[in-house]
Amino acid sequence: MGSRSHVLRAVFWAAVLTAALAAMIVLGSRNLAHFDAALVGYTFATLFATFGITYRYAMWLQRPPTRMYWRRGWQAFLSPRSFFGNLARLAQRTGTEVAGNRFIFRRGALRGLAHWLLMWGCILAAAITFPLVWGWIHFETVPGDLQSYRTFVFGFPAGDFPVDSWLAFLVFHGLVWSSFLVLAGVMLAFRRRMIDRGAAAVQQFAEDILPLVLLCAISVTGLMLTVSYTWLRGYAYDFLAILHAVTVIVTLLWLPFGKLFHIFQRPAQFGVGFYKDAGARAEQARCARCSREFASAAMIRDLITVERELGFRYETSGRATHYQQICPTCRRALFGLAQGALWQQKG
Repeated sequence: MGSRSHVLRAVFWAAVLTAALAAMIVLGSRNLAHFDAALVGYTFATLFATFGITYRYAMWLQRPPTRMYWRRGWQAFLSPRSFFGNLARLAQRTGTEVAGNRFIFRRGALRGLAHWLLMWGCILAAAITFPLVWGWIHFETVPGDLQSYRTFVFGFPAGDFPVDSWLAFLVFHGLVWSSFLVLAGVMLAFRRRMIDRGAAAVQQFAEDILPLVLLCAISVTGLMLTVSYTWLRGYAYDFLAILHAVTVIVTLLWLPFGKLFHIFQRPAQFGVGFYKDAGARAEQARCARCSREFASAAMIRDLITVERELGFRYETSGRATHYQQICPTCRRALFGLAQGALWQQKG
């Protein structure tokens, strides 16, 4: 019964967010007045991806460990005594851990660079593609001045710029720059998977190779479209447009189910960080065997609660009423003592 209620709750939130996005597309495009019907395939793919991502995320949040971290993370972040300090730490961690990918660079410079290029290439492409597909942004020539474009955001004019300006060149080739970033990241990632024996031993096609293949296919077919209309006078443009659409739509449909789902999971790590910060400032748990502090008392209590929710019970007798009240050092010592006692019994 519990699992059924979890599924229904996840379906509800997925339907709500998908309907909200559909409503925003209609409103943002001024009742579809600025919506390009040729891009309807992209739109339905994003709506499907929204439903799938929200459903999986909602199911993930209902797992006992994730639910506990989620709840405690928000409680720690919104704590009145630490709120403004948390805001400063959030900005700092967003810049270093997310924007700078420091957590990946710690594992290796080339690995960090590959991830950084892939991340920013995808962010730039998404920031350009989705508003255009949904009709939130469009361009029109300025009345009486055919050499200038006017940008409209949600139907409101947001500024003019000359067609032959550097700004126009940067804006209209934004997807080209994002493709270069993604391709560079894909090449570095493939290089690591080919020469790093450790990575090659554990990699799986669906989890490690397929995401790179899809990102590479999107970037290459997108660049081929640019080559076609820039230098080849539109040669094979219709075929390339269909091929590019297929690669993008397949990636969007696969997004909720593959490795790229971690894009949406990773921000939850912020809550874990605030939870640990709050635990470090609060009461510490002391080992029931050696009396040394070894972890946050709140974390130990939460861990015991989660284990019980999962059906694991590690109650003990003696000074410690639960196995989690013993520090890792003493656990190893007790394990060795138990093995020694067994050997003595056998002898």
